[in-house]
Amino acid sequence: MLGCGHWGPNHVRVFSQLKDSAVTAFADPDPKRLAAVSAQYPDATGFADYRELLTTANVDAVAICVPTRLHFEVAKAALEAGKHVLCEKPLTAEVHEAEVLDRLARERGLILMTGHVFLFNPGILKVRELLTAGAPGRVHYLRALRTNLGPIRRDVNCVYDLASHDIAIFNFLLDAEPVSVSAVGAAFLQPGIEDVAFISMTYPNGIAANIQVSWLDPKKLREIVVVGDRKMIVWDEMAHAGPVSIYDKTVVKEPYYDTFGQFQLLAREGDLTIPRVPPQEPLKVQNQRFLDCIRAGKIDFSDGRFSIGVVKALAAISASLQAGGAPVTV
Repeated sequence: MLGCGHWGPNHVRVFSQLKDSAVTAFADPDPKRLAAVSAQYPDATGFADYRELLTTANVDAVAICVPTRLHFEVAKAALEAGKHVLCEKPLTAEVHEAEVLDRLARERGLILMTGHVFLFNPGILKVRELLTAGAPGRVHYLRALRTNLGPIRRDVNCVYDLASHDIAIFNFLLDAEPVSVSAVGAAFLQPGIEDVAFISMTYPNGIAANIQVSWLDPKKLREIVVVGDRKMIVWDEMAHAGPVSIYDKTVVKEPYYDTFGQFQLLAREGDLTIPRVPPQEPLKVQNQRFLDCIRAGKIDFSDGRFSIGVVKALAAISASLQAGGAPVTV
């Protein structure tokens, strides 16, 4: 385990629970964090320098939970040391860095997975299943809302922190990457670090997408809406009845008889269905998938190539933010 701050200890807990793995070592430059993890997992060895951990023989794979700007440095060192890598999202801050890591992992026959944990969320997987079955019909657009009051980061803005989740989800649901983006945002709390952003994206076949993210909002919201020409699907992680709702709603054309050959657009109201979605801890599902990939010697889910697509979108969004919202080709 490389990095034992806010999220790292969750990886330590999960990997210690999975039958196919054992936590043998962890690293963090903060002595208090090392002491806290060591108290819970006394059989594992703590290191102040992650590079020292990478030289130990009893470490086959590492999970990386360090600030985003350090992902490339740490992941590259781990791959060069012959370790399989599970790196928190986004894989890197820059596109060329992600491409280097992907190439290095392939050359060395190592597993490189990015922790896009919402791809393992049972609600998101249900939405993917519904799209694959054609339930919404032809998709018109998607929108995502991800807000809360904090936690506020200093290393990256809210786009890299929050919107990376939704870009990965959209790419996963559509089996595609955006072709263009535009974005505006504002930095109210820290100069130069946007804490709110409004993002528009265009996917192949004219599918539109919109993402709103914020660290500065009174309500915690995690919602995705898929609008098709037959049905509409909502994923709401905070919903009590269930995370996925299917609305049998659409707009239909009815003949307008006062003028021959014209139509009027009418809303068609139908049933609301809430399918059963068995609860699972996404992090546990993700980390088990990582172990399965290591055992199989191959990966085809949240791999380097998928992760590069997410980083490309993030880079284009950053360029649009700097250009005051001008469209940027991905």
